[in-house]
Amino acid sequence: MQAVGVCKEGGIIAYPTEAVFGLGCLPVYEHAVRRILKLKSRSVKKGLIVVASEIEQLESYVEFSSISDISDIKSSWPGPVTWLIPASKYTPSWLTGSHESLAVRVSAHPVVRLLCEKLGPIVSTSANPQGAVPARTGQRVRSYFRDNIDYIYPGRIVGIANPTEIRDGLSGDVIRSG
Repeated sequence: MQAVGVCKEGGIIAYPTEAVFGLGCLPVYEHAVRRILKLKSRSVKKGLIVVASEIEQLESYVEFSSISDISDIKSSWPGPVTWLIPASKYTPSWLTGSHESLAVRVSAHPVVRLLCEKLGPIVSTSANPQGAVPARTGQRVRSYFRDNIDYIYPGRIVGIANPTEIRDGLSGDVIRSG
């Protein structure tokens, strides 16, 4: 699978998610994460989302033990809800930005799940330059970024109209409605 090889070599990919195309890479490759941020004109201070195919893949990045009742989180996954969870002390700042938490999601999208089954967790940020409408097709990704994406995974978003909901794992508060 070409997308897996590209990521393992430190490249960046675009791929369909629940609502939009995402840009991704392996979270351990700082140079790849910074390349994504540069393409988007996005500040590293904002932090990023890390997606997985199962909750266990996220355990080295976040402290689930700091959540008193994890049942809401578990019941929303796999699915289109991103949770802000206190980051592990080992989670790199190029993922958390200026925050003490990391945004994480266990995706239900078949392409995301397949990628994460092969690679482990991956970075996921909308495929668009800062301030532009997020790409909902591979063609739009190409029009935004030309040849600066190493691979565009063919596929479709699942039809959710808005970006995924974001909730605070400690309080349960909705940060961004889905």
